[in-house]
Amino acid sequence: MSLPNAASSPVPSPSSASAPSTAAGAADAAGCWVLLRGLMREQRHWEDFPQRLAQALPEAVIVTPDLPGNGQRHGLRSASRIGDSVEFCRDQLRARDLLPPYRLLALSLGGMVAVEWASRYPAEIAGAVLINTSMRPYGRFHQRLRWRNYAALAGLLLRGGAGGHDGQARQERLILELSSNDDATRAALLPRWLAYQRDYPVTRGNALRQLWSAARYRAPAARPPVPLLILSAAGDRLVDPECSRRLAQAWQLDHRQHPSAGHDLPLDDGPWVAHMVAQAAAHWPATKPA
Repeated sequence: MSLPNAASSPVPSPSSASAPSTAAGAADAAGCWVLLRGLMREQRHWEDFPQRLAQALPEAVIVTPDLPGNGQRHGLRSASRIGDSVEFCRDQLRARDLLPPYRLLALSLGGMVAVEWASRYPAEIAGAVLINTSMRPYGRFHQRLRWRNYAALAGLLLRGGAGGHDGQARQERLILELSSNDDATRAALLPRWLAYQRDYPVTRGNALRQLWSAARYRAPAARPPVPLLILSAAGDRLVDPECSRRLAQAWQLDHRQHPSAGHDLPLDDGPWVAHMVAQAAAHWPATKPA
């Protein structure tokens, strides 16, 4: 993967960069894609994926909001309920004049936010792509978080990045080992991700609140009435891909599995993800403003 400077949001697509319309107008005309990340991660952790997605969806406006407690919002208290994260995202987008309908691409914990959003406000969501996510009752606890990682993750959460440079380096190295299956990518990204943590440190309390919100989340009884695509990775070392398979089976959803990538699928094979997303979105129904 290439490693450009992390992009701020919204990401201008090749066509929208020169267009005279506002971001909101472009979003209404071409589709506003909202990218949601997972536990303790922020918008810069997408690395070059927003640009890759913009190449696959050249008319889209792509935004990468940070959830409370992460990134530019690291000074806020993280939500302890997934529903509160939904309301935060909705408020932030509307404050920036980015109006629905939205298309969601969501990784891990972000997938729970996407499902809850689509369930509460289906008129606002034109479709969603769920990547390596898990939720009750479609995954047992030891599948939603692989048991062999319990000790390492418990230490990470209890320390909360404490221990100065060495502690932060251990934290980011562990997260990369659990997220990516590409040795070269992990080596290249470690200094960058360590810098992100120094810029916007995630506190222990916020990390625990995010984990609690994910652990307690239960999927709605009925499938949200919007187009959904599930992507998973056979090489996921953090979440058992069986969670994605069971969710897809229960809700009768299209499910595509990458044969070798890790938990952070857009990081390990962004072009594959962008291709799958563009292919699926091309068949989603046309939308009108919510």
